[in-house]
Amino acid sequence: MGYTLAQKIIKQHLVSGDMTPGSEIGLKIDQTLTQDATGTMAYLQFEALGISRVKTEKSVAYIDHNTLQTGFENADDHRYIQTVAKKHGITFSRPGNGICHQLHLERFGKPGKTLIGSDSHTPTGGGIGMLAMGAGGLDVAVAMGGGAYYIPMPKIVKVRLNGRLRPWVSAKDIILEVLRRMTVKGGVGKIVEYGGEGISGLSVPQRATICNMGAELGASTSIFPSDDVTLAFLKAQNREADWTEILPDGDAKYDETITIDLCELAPLAAKPHMPDNVDTVKNIGPIKVDQVCIGSCTNSSLLDMMRIATILRGNKVHPDVSLSIAPGSKQVFTMIARNGALADLIASGARILECACGPCIGMGQSPNSGGVSLRTFNRNFEGRSGTADAKVYLVSPETAAASAITGVLTDPRGLGSEPDIRLPETFSINDNMFEPPASVDEAKNLDVVRGPNIKPFPLNVELPQTIEAKCLLKVGDNITTDHIMPAGSKILPYRSNIPKISTFCFVRCDPDFPDRAQKEGKGIIVGGSNYGQGSSREHAALAPLYLGIKAVVAKSFARIHYANLVNNGILPLIFINPADYDTISFGDVLELPEIHKEVEAGAQAVTLVNKTTGNTILTRCDISERQRDMLLAGGLINYTKQQND
Repeated sequence: MGYTLAQKIIKQHLVSGDMTPGSEIGLKIDQTLTQDATGTMAYLQFEALGISRVKTEKSVAYIDHNTLQTGFENADDHRYIQTVAKKHGITFSRPGNGICHQLHLERFGKPGKTLIGSDSHTPTGGGIGMLAMGAGGLDVAVAMGGGAYYIPMPKIVKVRLNGRLRPWVSAKDIILEVLRRMTVKGGVGKIVEYGGEGISGLSVPQRATICNMGAELGASTSIFPSDDVTLAFLKAQNREADWTEILPDGDAKYDETITIDLCELAPLAAKPHMPDNVDTVKNIGPIKVDQVCIGSCTNSSLLDMMRIATILRGNKVHPDVSLSIAPGSKQVFTMIARNGALADLIASGARILECACGPCIGMGQSPNSGGVSLRTFNRNFEGRSGTADAKVYLVSPETAAASAITGVLTDPRGLGSEPDIRLPETFSINDNMFEPPASVDEAKNLDVVRGPNIKPFPLNVELPQTIEAKCLLKVGDNITTDHIMPAGSKILPYRSNIPKISTFCFVRCDPDFPDRAQKEGKGIIVGGSNYGQGSSREHAALAPLYLGIKAVVAKSFARIHYANLVNNGILPLIFINPADYDTISFGDVLELPEIHKEVEAGAQAVTLVNKTTGNTILTRCDISERQRDMLLAGGLINYTKQQND
C-alpha cells in the first residue's frame, strides 16, 4: 500500500511508535519557531532543561505579537528572547521584521521537513509541503533540546479540489467552505491533505492561507504537495536548493475524502462568533460595516496586498469605515513600497500598521462598541478583538477591500473584471533583521538579560493518592483558549509573569474565578465538548496550574490544550457518558479517590465521586505510557529531570 504526503514525512521522522491511527508516535523535529507571546516561557523552560545549545536544524525566535509597547514589559521580554536566542543557537527575528508564519514560509521552511511552533497557526508551513504543527511551548523547548515530539498518530483526510476558482473567489473561501463542512471539531485527530487538479491553480501563499486556517478545524495539521508551484516560489526566494518534490503515492489510502468543486464556490464569510459559522456574502446581505482589518498570518502576503491595492486604487474608504492594513513581512512591505501599491493603499484612506499580528490578537485596533468588523484573520471568537460586544466576520481580502469602499458587506463579484495578479519571479530579499546566534565559543561569555516582569514558571508536584476539590467553574461547549487565558494589549505583556496573568484567567466566563480559585487553593473545572480549542498558548494551562486547578473534566478536548494540560501535570478527564456532565453543578465537592492508583495502572476508567450528590461518575484519561509517567511526576519538566537523574 502506498503512502499519503503526511505518512511519507512521518515515516521518515518516526523515532518511536507505529503509524496506527490513535497510537502515540514520537517524531524527530527538524525546525522550531516561537513568537514573543509564548516564546519567553518556552525559553525559560528550555533553560530549565539545562541544555546549552539547540539541537535542531533551525530554530527561530520571532517578535510579532507583543509589539505594542505601553510599558516596559514587552520590551523587556524582547530583550530576554534576543539574548537567550543569541546564547543558545537560535536565530532572532527583530520586531518589525514580520509575522512568524509569513517569514518562515519566505525564508526558512523546507518541503519534507518537520516543524513545530509555539503558535497554533504553525501549520501555515504545510503550504510548502512541511509537516508543520502547533504545540505548547514546553513541547517546543524539549524539541529544541533534541527530544522527540509526541502526538497520537492522526487519521488522514483527503480534500480533493476540482476545477478552478471563479473570478473574485479566493483561497480564503476554500478554507471557509472546508470549515462549513467539517466544523471546528471535525479535524480533531486528523491531518488534512489537499490534492486534485484544482491545486495547480493555487500559489504557495494561497495554499498557506488554507493550511493556516486548518488550525480552526482542530486538525493536527494541513499539507499540500511540494510540486512545480512550490519550486517556483522557492526559486523566487533564492532558495531553489531547499526544494524537494513530495507527492502522495497513487495507491495511497485515506480515512476520509471530501470533494470540493472550486467552480461552485462563492465569496463566503464566517459570522460571529465561530470560524465555522459560514454563509455566503450574498446571503448575509449588505450589513453596515464599521471596521475592516486586512493582514494577520492568514492573509498578509504580497499576493494579498497586491489584490487589495488594485481594488482600492482610485477609490476612497467609506467615511463610516476604519480600514487598517498590516503587511505580513518586511519583504512584502518593501515590495509594495517600491511598486507603488503602498501609495495606492495610503491614498484610499487606509491606515497602515507595522508588520505584526496586531489586531488579530487584540493588540490594538479594537472595534467600536457593538461594531461590525470584517477581518481577513483566522478567528472571530467573542471578545478576541478587544471589544466584548463586537461582531467580527472573517472574510477574504477581496471581500474586505470591496466592503471598505461601500461601507456595507459587499460581494466582490460586483467589482467588474478581476485583476490578473502574478507573483514575481524574484522577491526582494534582505535578511538584515534576522540576527544569527553566537558561535559556541562566543556564547560561553554571553549573559541573558532578564527584566523584573519575568517570573519563574509554576511547577506541579507529584500526583497525590487522592484528589478532593470543589467544582470551581462549569463551562459549556467550544471553550477556547481565549476564554481561558485572554490575549489583548492589557494582558499579553504579562505572559512571562504567571502570578499576574493568572488574575485574568477565565474572566470572560466568570470575573470572580481567579479570586475564588486563589481562596480555595485547589479546584476542578468541568467543561463541555471541544474544551480548549484555538490557540496553542500553554498559559491556558499554566495559569490554572498556578491557581490550584488539579483536573479538568470535559466531554472532549482540543488536541494541543489536552497535551498542554498533561505537560503541566493537570489531569484531563473525559466523561465516558457525556450525560454525566449534567449531574455536576458549580460548587459540588468532587473526589478522585483512587487517582494515583488508577493512573499508575493505566485503568480504562477513572472514578469521580460527586460527594455533594453521592453520584459516582466514570471518566477516562486517554494517555500513553509516557504521559502516564509525566502525570505521576507532576508534568513534563519534572519527568524530564527524573529521566536525566
